[in-house]
Amino acid sequence: MLKAIQILGCSSGFISQRLKKPHSGNGFSLISSKTSYNSTPKSLSFRVIRMFSTPSQSNSDVPSSSSSSVAVHLAGNVRKIKFCQGCGGPAKHEIPDGEEKIRAICTLCGKIAYQNPKMVVGCLIEHDRKILLCKRNIEPSLGLWTLPAGYLEIGESAAEGAIRETWEEAGAEVEVISPFAQLDIPLIGQTYVIFLAKLKKPQFSPGPESSECCLFEVDDIPFDSLAFSSIFVTLNLYIEDVKSGKVKFHYGTINKRLGTGPSDIRAFTLDYHLQV
Repeated sequence: MLKAIQILGCSSGFISQRLKKPHSGNGFSLISSKTSYNSTPKSLSFRVIRMFSTPSQSNSDVPSSSSSSVAVHLAGNVRKIKFCQGCGGPAKHEIPDGEEKIRAICTLCGKIAYQNPKMVVGCLIEHDRKILLCKRNIEPSLGLWTLPAGYLEIGESAAEGAIRETWEEAGAEVEVISPFAQLDIPLIGQTYVIFLAKLKKPQFSPGPESSECCLFEVDDIPFDSLAFSSIFVTLNLYIEDVKSGKVKFHYGTINKRLGTGPSDIRAFTLDYHLQV
């Protein structure tokens, strides 16, 4: 586990389980799981399905296997790349020899443009049994609540990026305690890495990208006004840990449903691979 990281200069058997319904009112339920025990007894492998209380949506958010493969194939939207980033030549779109996916290929220099996922890093900050959230002052999800987080930059570790983002968005100096969650979102090409952290000083204030920062009791977290599905999942996992009396590390894949907008943060299934 990662301990107290600071930035210089910055203020073989299987058993079936059924998990209990977690925090009331947020519509997140963990059901029908399999737990795998092997040489690493802390490794748990099971599937978690996002469920809705609205009848018309109760089954529509579980994509078929064919939908998932389509999502992976279309991820990145390579056809938006019209010109080579190297020489500026026009791009053609086809499958290069020895590959399986359509790529943007420069018709002049032959350079292939590869699109790679972005890493988003942030902090889940505990203080006096409360969680620090920021209200977004920019799009997307203007006016909705999120954990302080943003894109990792070249030259910094994931923990350093999370600390920087927290300072920029919440004006808070934090100490990282441990990794809390890694959540992959293949459809939009993002991986979230969230660290458990604590305030060095009981001071915070909104940065340019936030209109407000506030500490929330667990029961008062505004689940109906959260900005992103990744934050929705992270906070639910945290609540489950608090109820169980042990905070764990979580790894899973958020499979967003095709055809839904970015504001529909509850339209997903969660493949929950690991907790330690």
